[in-house]
Amino acid sequence: MTEVGSPHISHPRIMVHRVQPGGPGTPPFRIVEIDGQVVGEAKTITDVLEAAAAYGIVVHDLDDPDVVRWVGGDKFTWRPH
Repeated sequence: MTEVGSPHISHPRIMVHRVQPGGPGTPPFRIVEIDGQVVGEAKTITDVLEAAAAYGIVVHDLDDPDVVRWVGGDKFTWRPH
């Protein structure tokens, strides 16, 4: 039996948070979480893929919300707004 009014909410293993401004001499970055734990900072899409691979996650589609949740922008957002 399903509950009425309970929408399906996906919980992807990878969450990429909004862009953080870098400091003097350092570029902007995004915090990456895997399975609810912060695993590092990403400055590019490649950094996200490398972090996923380090945890045994193969990402076939960066636009699949069941795999990756992009907070505060998409995979092309790497500068603060």
